[in-house]
Amino acid sequence: MKYFDSHVHFFPEFLANKALTRLADVCGCPYYSEGTKDDTQKKLQEWNCAGGLLLSIATNEKQQTSVNDFAAASQADALYAFGSVFPGAANMKEELRRIKSLGLRGVKLHPDYQEFFVLEDRAMEIYEEAEKLGLPIAFHAGRDPYSPNAVHCTPEALGKIAELFPRLTIIAAHMGGLAMPQEAAKHLAGKKNVYFDTAFASHFLTLSQFEELTRLHGADRVLFATDCPWSTVPLERELLEACSLSASQKEAIACENVQALLQIRI
Repeated sequence: MKYFDSHVHFFPEFLANKALTRLADVCGCPYYSEGTKDDTQKKLQEWNCAGGLLLSIATNEKQQTSVNDFAAASQADALYAFGSVFPGAANMKEELRRIKSLGLRGVKLHPDYQEFFVLEDRAMEIYEEAEKLGLPIAFHAGRDPYSPNAVHCTPEALGKIAELFPRLTIIAAHMGGLAMPQEAAKHLAGKKNVYFDTAFASHFLTLSQFEELTRLHGADRVLFATDCPWSTVPLERELLEACSLSASQKEAIACENVQALLQIRI
């Protein structure tokens, strides 16, 4: 079965070691790559994964241009990328249009790292413009060890966004909400413009929870993902292959759904 990792992170070489060690220290999470493009590609090949989707994050307004230029330059050899904008940035809408012109496949928002709540007015402008441009938005959804005392993107809030912007394609990472499966099942499962990805799922979901969320939401709107460097293809693949879904449903999650969503060939 062919696999494509729909949620990976890596950094420019000069920044990778500093970024990974800092995040690992703050979050208390081990990492499984060196955080560079070359090593990420090497790991994906070792894990028999056909390619990956880079989800970069602009953590301040000044980073937008460099983050998106790096993302665009990284698209090669079965690697694809989303861009990012910083909520409230003066040139936010212009940068979204530039993301589209660069050939990036969507937008990544991490409300914990970017320090905003997803229902804030400054974020609504992003959703409106992305909907017009046909750019999917991937959200970090649920809890995050980087911000343990505040959930910036709850499944309930993301469900409201899905209703407010019905033509916006939403990717709710971490099966709709990291460490919040009951809330994801209640507020997001079954929404037609929402996809879940499996990033880090093996670390916080039981097999029965994973099966139930997939059943409720529909296997045709679940994307295989790891959150590399914070997890690995073998760990997340084991969860998918152990579940009771049909072979065709597993194949859809592993690679077929993301190909259809992003109109790519793996």
